[in-house]
Formats: sequence, structure tokens, C-alpha cells
Amino acid sequence: MTDAQAEPGVLRLADIGEAAPAALLARHGLALQRVVDGAPIPGSYWGDEEAGIIGHTVYARGDTPVHSLLHEACHLIVLPPERRAAVHTDATDSIEEEDATCYLQIVLAGALPGVGRARLMADMDAWGYSFRLGSTRAWFEQDAENAQRWLVDHGLLAPDGELPAPAGATMRAVV
Repeated sequence: MTDAQAEPGVLRLADIGEAAPAALLARHGLALQRVVDGAPIPGSYWGDEEAGIIGHTVYARGDTPVHSLLHEACHLIVLPPERRAAVHTDATDSIEEEDATCYLQIVLAGALPGVGRARLMADMDAWGYSFRLGSTRAWFEQDAENAQRWLVDHGLLAPDGELPAPAGATMRAVV
């Protein structure tokens, strides 16, 4: 059974279109590169339909889950731009960066029409993200203070836990 069959209700890039995710990534200095359906995804850590990362680019097909696209993008966003260029497939350096990545992907989901935080957290649970409180929502609402603080300290979230106003990142989208 493929992951697509195991997760029939998980939102995929084809469900929401490429324009909004490409624009969201561009606000963070990243590019979204669409991969032909059925082709291997460059830089994919998990393989199959899961998103890939190389440098400043996130690779995805139409069947790529939105949570995967956002997660891999957030791996790049939490890195300083000078470290992004060297990334190929695996970007995590620490537990703190991984936690920040998970938190930020939930926040960014709120900026995507038709996705939102609640839907993304449900999709993360369906895929198998594992948090000690049992669900993504419980972690996000009750146990993610360190991740939020890390993102605020690194200027990726405002002190209220929301996205700060865009700071003039290079706007570039490849779709």
C-alpha cells in the first residue's frame, strides 16, 4: 500500500494549487519547484511523494502532502540563509531546530487558503508525527513553548507567536 492510499484524506499540493504555497515560500526567500507526477522528487528524505529540499528550493509533486511541503520548507526557513545553500535532503542540526520546524509549519498553514492550522495538525497526526502528549494539537497548544521561544528569538515569529510582517525577502517562485 502506498502512503497516498494510507492517507486518503490528507491534503495534497494538487488539492490547493501551487500559487499560494509558491508565494508563501517566496516570502521566505525559497522557491517551489514542481516535479512531474510520478517522477522521483529530488532531495526527498522520505522518498515516495514526500517533499524534497536542495539549497533554497523545495521540490514537490501534485501528490505531495501539504504538511510535507511545509515541513521541508520550514527546515530551510529556520536555517540562516548562508546555511541553506549547503542543504541537500536533510537540514536538521538539532532537536531545537526540528521542534521549531514543526511549530512553524503549523503557523504557516494558517497563511494557506483551504489549509489552516487545525487541518494541518490533523494531517500531521494522520501521517504519524509523534509528540509526547499524543497529538500535534496537544503539543502545539500545551507543550511547544520552547519551539515558539526559539522562533521568536531567531526573528521568525513575533512575540505573540504569529508571523512577523515580511522583511523584504527575495520574491521568487518557480512553478
